Amino acid sequence: MSPLVPVLAGTKILVTAQRRAEDLSNALERRGADVRIAAALGVESHIDEEALLEHTHTLIARPADIVVVTTGIGFRGWLDTAEAAGLGEDLVAALAKTRLIARGPKARGALQAAGLIPDWVAESETSAEIADFLCTEGVSGQRIAVQHHGAGDDGLESRLFESGAHPFGLVVYRWGPPPDKEAVDESVRACAAGTFDAVVFTSAPAAAAWLSSVDEADAREAIARLAKGGKLIMAAVGPVTAEPLRTAGFDPLMPDRGRLGSLVRALIMKLGDDDGGIATPAGRLRMRASAATLDHAVLPLSPGSFAALSVLAERPGVVRSREELLQALPGESNDPHTAEVAVARLREAIGLPSIVNTVVKRGYQLIGDHA
Repeated sequence: MSPLVPVLAGTKILVTAQRRAEDLSNALERRGADVRIAAALGVESHIDEEALLEHTHTLIARPADIVVVTTGIGFRGWLDTAEAAGLGEDLVAALAKTRLIARGPKARGALQAAGLIPDWVAESETSAEIADFLCTEGVSGQRIAVQHHGAGDDGLESRLFESGAHPFGLVVYRWGPPPDKEAVDESVRACAAGTFDAVVFTSAPAAAAWLSSVDEADAREAIARLAKGGKLIMAAVGPVTAEPLRTAGFDPLMPDRGRLGSLVRALIMKLGDDDGGIATPAGRLRMRASAATLDHAVLPLSPGSFAALSVLAERPGVVRSREELLQALPGESNDPHTAEVAVARLREAIGLPSIVNTVVKRGYQLIGDHA
């Protein structure tokens, strides 16, 4: 098997998930990305996710007669789990064929957000009202799935069982505080400083929690500016996960299908294959948040050389003065020689001195297609 082309070389990607974070990280790293994980939320380990996914597989293969949704957050958590496992679309399609019962307006809203219409809503928001309604109607012999949010059976399943139904519970994991809050806060500060090329989200609650950390750090404006300028990609595994980001005014990248593999491919296309970069005599140059690559090989640039290249690459072929380069270089030097040193080191790192042309008494220009 031929090795994968490292089309994500030089990129820095932040993964905000805890569940399946390692799988996602490994897939991105195989394409050359530098991945950092800072889980925005933790998952309480006593919730049996494997059992939930097993029930999900069963419901997709053989839809239940009735599915009871007891909480909005629990239903969204179930969809999040399904999306991360690549089952999101299939689960929604299966639920569309099932009679759906919602316990209150929040559960109804969560169903509607997924494009599903409940057949009946318990306006009292009590499981007792649902039990009375279904048992009076008659449920003998029917398979009924009851979605919980880690609370277990509150009496609904036992009432249904006594009436001859075959109920089973779907216990959704519980979200907890992030495993390392300082790591999350640090990731937010790094994003605002322009360190990352992309932030990846695999659940709506984690996206909302990360945005809360953004607001705590007063970094919303800086991150929004980077995202709007195309310098920071916000990527979500599916529409449920994307909703908090959209509500916050972001336009997240989403794959055509709600699967981790599709999300990785979308990032590869956006940051790798579709990012044509700049054609130069030395090869195709791509500028990343904190690195530059030439034909997918990371250039060994010093901070000063990278800053100089960033200025020149903004407008290939256009002459940029030493003063413009000095303003972008680290430190506060006003000595034109500092800019000359940065350019000299840049030429050395690229290996083809003529790629950066000196224009006498004016400055420097990057030799590209339009030079």
